Amino acid sequence: MSTAPFPYKLVATDLDGTLLRDDGTVSERTREALIAATAAGAAHIIVTGRSVPWTRHVLDDLGYRGIAVCGQGAQVYDAGAHRLLTSVTLDRQLAGLALAKIEAEVGPLALAASRDGLDGAVLIGPGYRVQEGGLPTLDLEDTAALWAAPLNKLYIQHPGLDDDALAQAARATVGNLVDVVMAGPGVVEILPLGLSKATGLSLAARRLGVKAAETIAFGDMPNDIPMFGWAAHGVAMANAHAELKAVADEVTTSNEEDGIAVVLERLLGAA
Repeated sequence: MSTAPFPYKLVATDLDGTLLRDDGTVSERTREALIAATAAGAAHIIVTGRSVPWTRHVLDDLGYRGIAVCGQGAQVYDAGAHRLLTSVTLDRQLAGLALAKIEAEVGPLALAASRDGLDGAVLIGPGYRVQEGGLPTLDLEDTAALWAAPLNKLYIQHPGLDDDALAQAARATVGNLVDVVMAGPGVVEILPLGLSKATGLSLAARRLGVKAAETIAFGDMPNDIPMFGWAAHGVAMANAHAELKAVADEVTTSNEEDGIAVVLERLLGAA
């Protein structure tokens, strides 16, 4: 691979549907492209909707020792030291009010929640559908237990509305109280107002001494839109949601086809 100057000082990558292939692995080609980018002077930072407990094992498997932004920007995590640097929690009283307003508009919701902390459990309420083969969760018989400890975010599902319709209805109803994002199939989340991947990425970049104008970002879902708005250049995967593609500076190949590597190799001057 060429040693041509690399035009960015920070490469920000989402995990699911972006850096990770559908089987949860990172291809050798993508690993090599990221190594080449860092050798050319860029830092690589992972920016994911997953909370730290759902991210740590992936980072450890990758040998990743840098800073990661987790929980939709709520957590800035030092992977090398296994330490939380910052963590933002959801006001539970405000979240309860928002849920009541959403349910008054669309009917009963199935709920789940992500507890704060390095070992915070993901709690699953009755009726909430978890993807088969997904990450570890703790089932609850009574949703009242969701509110027993500090939370980073809530997950909501509706028996009749699809993800886009639910997110749109929730945002229209409580967008002045909380933020609502669609982060993946079956994953609509309620977050603290003003929190986004861009929030966490800007904090992490400041720690690294890097500016937005020096950043290229890769993603696949609507929750990546704020990150694209913050970074100088946003690259959507071919498998990305239409809303993200609409605001991307370019669209690369899919996560299954080394989409990150395709762009990085071009920027590095690869043949």
